[in-house]
Amino acid sequence: MALKSVFDSSVIRGEFDKAGINNRFIPLIWKYVIQNPDCNWEDIPSLPSSAYRLLRAKFKASTSVVHSVFESNDGVTTKLLIKLQNGAFVESVIMRYDSSLGKLNGKPRPGGPRSTLCVSSQVGCKMGCTFCATGTMGFKNNLSSGEIVEQLVHASRLSTIRNIVFMGMGEPLNNYSSLVDAIRVMTASPFQISPRKITVSTVGIIHAINKLHNDVPNLNLAVSLHAPVQDIRCQIMPAARAFPLEKLMNALREYQTKSQQKIFIEYIMLDGVNDEEQHAHQLGKLLEAFQVVVNLIPFNPIGSLSQFITSTNQKVTRFQKILRDIYDIRTTVRKEMGQDISGACGQLVVNLPDKRSISNAAPLTDIEDIRRQ
Repeated sequence: MALKSVFDSSVIRGEFDKAGINNRFIPLIWKYVIQNPDCNWEDIPSLPSSAYRLLRAKFKASTSVVHSVFESNDGVTTKLLIKLQNGAFVESVIMRYDSSLGKLNGKPRPGGPRSTLCVSSQVGCKMGCTFCATGTMGFKNNLSSGEIVEQLVHASRLSTIRNIVFMGMGEPLNNYSSLVDAIRVMTASPFQISPRKITVSTVGIIHAINKLHNDVPNLNLAVSLHAPVQDIRCQIMPAARAFPLEKLMNALREYQTKSQQKIFIEYIMLDGVNDEEQHAHQLGKLLEAFQVVVNLIPFNPIGSLSQFITSTNQKVTRFQKILRDIYDIRTTVRKEMGQDISGACGQLVVNLPDKRSISNAAPLTDIEDIRRQ
């Protein structure tokens, strides 16, 4: 039987409980492993003898390894190709930002450089979004909570991670139990990442949205809406047929009532498909009763798989202006990072791009730090 990841919280807590070992030792084990990636279990000081036996018998310090690291020419993006214990691969992306570049109430924000980690939750994806490279892989398998957390462990050795976005490979809410378990680990000792610095993105899995706030409160929820009407959503996102727009908006309304937090709306700009002025007005009317931030995302080409064209800057600007000026909806345009290493939004698919070297490029501001003046 394959050994489990020591970061698989529910498994290690269950095993410790069965063996009568106090769970307070678990964060100490995690901290030691993070700081000493090549350690043996016996190297960890001050554990009960039964804990050493249990760790040797059932757990590995890491069930995954970093196969390759790709540095983008933008100087602020690093993609990790991670090999799992079953031989499959997933990708994670480190994005470096500068918080001070944003605005707060029209004034410069406090803060400085930091890193956001884009995490994968599945190998492949079953949603089949026609603009996303990951969807071309089909669905392979869910990641365990330990495999999700290990992405953070690997990335933390390259950069100090302050924010986490579940926007990598897979639909996070289709791997719900592992997602919740992983987030609970990330927000606890020794990681202690604030829930408000974690964003979960979904195409709109209604039954899971209805549970999310109760299970892991204070997260940021991002919804991949991508169209203001159901017909267009179904055209570009086949899975949307199972999640009618009216029912999705009702679920989001209930989520916002419970959480009292803004919801991020992700909207990929596809030329001639969803980027016309009429679409902006439809989107504005759909969202005007919500507290949202709309993030307009330029379409990233996915090679010969592409059936779409990126919207022009003029169209994006006009779309943004309509949402802002007519509907008073906070709207940002995502600055794409890592296109040259296929690390930008919608480009994550297991392949081996040519390794790139870092060049000196200015850091960017993250969506969470952008404020409309």
